[in-house]
Amino acid sequence: MEFGWLTLALSPSPEEDAERIGQLIEQACLAERLGFSDVWLTEHYFTGESVYNDSLLFASALAMRTERVRIGFAVVQTPFHHPVRLATQLALLDNLSNGRIDVGLGKGTVYNEYEFVGHGLTSADSRERMAETVEILERAWSGEPFRYDGQFHRVQVPALRPKPVQQPGPPLWRSVISPASFEECGRLGLPILTARLPVARIRERWALYDKGLQAGGHDEATRDRLLGRSALWRNVYVADSQAQAEDELANLLAETRAHMMHVREAYNPPDFSPAPETLNPWTDPRVADDVAIPYVLETGSLYGTPKRVTEQVAELQEAGVRHLLCQTGFGAMPHDLNVASMRRFGEQVMPRFR
Repeated sequence: MEFGWLTLALSPSPEEDAERIGQLIEQACLAERLGFSDVWLTEHYFTGESVYNDSLLFASALAMRTERVRIGFAVVQTPFHHPVRLATQLALLDNLSNGRIDVGLGKGTVYNEYEFVGHGLTSADSRERMAETVEILERAWSGEPFRYDGQFHRVQVPALRPKPVQQPGPPLWRSVISPASFEECGRLGLPILTARLPVARIRERWALYDKGLQAGGHDEATRDRLLGRSALWRNVYVADSQAQAEDELANLLAETRAHMMHVREAYNPPDFSPAPETLNPWTDPRVADDVAIPYVLETGSLYGTPKRVTEQVAELQEAGVRHLLCQTGFGAMPHDLNVASMRRFGEQVMPRFR
């Protein structure tokens, strides 16, 4: 079983941003030393979430400070990047890291319209922008000259240099939720990541992904590789006692949710509201914390003593998960608290699955 480390950290004030960025570099380097196979970066803007903001530039710093761990994006918000520029930056990152880049792609946040407004955009055409970006990335990484005439981008590129180390390019991941998306990504042979999927649904969704892989005509070795890399994202918090872990994680999640709801109310346009189908008890502002927090603890979190978290990981493994992405930091969580939990997980839980 492989374990990835994921950051979705928050800096509580502009005065702390530089210190928090340095701490994230320390945490990513610690993840490599503890034996995590990959580190994953998120992308948000303007409010202190994903405090480095520019995940690609931050990844270049990690590429220089690490040697083995793969560096992934969960996810690149494609509308905020010119696709030729994005292709060039990712190709360079693949060279700097000697082929250690994984690229999760998304059409942009469905909750934070202010991020689109801040880039002079709207989320209304985000799906179409993402589709163009994917086409241009794949053509640019071929190393051949190409011309592209789309709705949003019209480019003529002699050839992209440097080419990525990984050929035909860094793996392009998709974030999936619906059953149809699992099957479609399998048919296309795309690596996938998913979050907050109940244990009871994991085996069913993984079977749909494998059904898609078979329908797409992928050979057994490819199917096994992609199923092994399919990643499940969970909050992970390990403490000395079960009560301590539950109390501390619940408080951290409540602080995270309060910030999330505040910035959306403060900065989203007055006429914007997320599509109803995208809401769940965690993201719906009409749901009280005494419902939202237990929901996340139950459906999206592994927490407790090392022994209890080991049992929870074993339950996921039994359901078919072979790649677990561990978010160990929540909101403005103190650095030392995060590191202590990371060490307990890396030293007392992970070795049991090797």
